[in-house]
Amino acid sequence: MPKFIIERDIPDAGKLTEQQLKETSDGSCCVLNKLGPKIQWVESYVTANKVYCVYIAPDADMIRKHAQELGLPANEINQVTSIIDPTTAE
Repeated sequence: MPKFIIERDIPDAGKLTEQQLKETSDGSCCVLNKLGPKIQWVESYVTANKVYCVYIAPDADMIRKHAQELGLPANEINQVTSIIDPTTAE
């Protein structure tokens, strides 16, 4: 199944409290449960004004549906074509 990187423009994302992050995570999990097992949230990275999320899903449309139901932006959705790390050089 394809893996996607989602870029979300969220002003002051880096200032979200632990409670706000927990509530967002809970909301995302509720929407994921509703959408079914074909979409999976792997992890997210919070920066000053953006959140980068890694998802596994059949297509970008399902990512958009999740974002819409959650009420968060999905400003850019990019399908991962390759993964590299230090072991790639070996």
